[in-house]
Amino acid sequence: MHSMTGFGRAEYATTKLAARVEAASVNRKQGEIVVQMPRIYAELEASIRKLALNKLSRGRVTLNIQVEAPETASGAIQINSSRAKALEAAFTELSDILDRPIQPDASDFIKAPDIFDFDDQPIDPEEAWAAISPAVEEALDQLIAMRADEGRHLMTDIEQRICILENLSSEITIHAPAVIKKYKENLHRRLAETELEFDLNDERILKEIGLFADRCDISEEITRLQSHFEKFRQYLNSNEPVGRPLDFLCQELNREFNTIGSKANDATLAQLVVNAKTELEKIREQVQNIE
Repeated sequence: MHSMTGFGRAEYATTKLAARVEAASVNRKQGEIVVQMPRIYAELEASIRKLALNKLSRGRVTLNIQVEAPETASGAIQINSSRAKALEAAFTELSDILDRPIQPDASDFIKAPDIFDFDDQPIDPEEAWAAISPAVEEALDQLIAMRADEGRHLMTDIEQRICILENLSSEITIHAPAVIKKYKENLHRRLAETELEFDLNDERILKEIGLFADRCDISEEITRLQSHFEKFRQYLNSNEPVGRPLDFLCQELNREFNTIGSKANDATLAQLVVNAKTELEKIREQVQNIE
């Protein structure tokens, strides 16, 4: 089980290029890959996305890729002499117009377009991929390792909270019969207060108690809760992405506790349900970060 939060950093160099990659991931319901890299290598973006999606199924992963050529690969700088002379002539003419000396400095030539031509040679896509892909893979592997470590911590926390839910479920199961017994005692007391003669085994009294017991019966909900707890543990120990099925199980657990709460008709049971839903919400928050 993996978290969706992680980070990785890697470098790789060939004789042509050196690549540095940082990979960071956060929660997302779907898999989303964001690639930040020099536009000159934009044609490699689809391959980088595919590589990442083959390793990760959920979460928003940002890949920051920096690429540098070795110093020996730097191209020459060409100077457009005609444009440089034209710029100088323009300053001379401006001096004559304003009738005061105006001299261009180095920054004027640097800022002017098309005077300096940096003769950078385009990099072959295969050569770029040879440097970038190993760095991306290593950064992603580090990110996945961190996500796995975080996932182990999440699993420990969730398992402890599932135990708490099981204990609360057991308390609910133990207390449920007392609700019917209390209702029966209250019914007998109210009948006795009328000072009318009645038979405790009267069919109408037994039927009323039976109807109340049916309305309060939570045996099916308890059985389903136990099944969900068992399934939860199976997913926690799985090596596959389990975020979505765990989120679904949280919804099902919440549904069962809501049903029990609506049938409670008892302050103690109602409080146990509130406690269970509070714990379940903590589990649900953790599940949102599971791949």
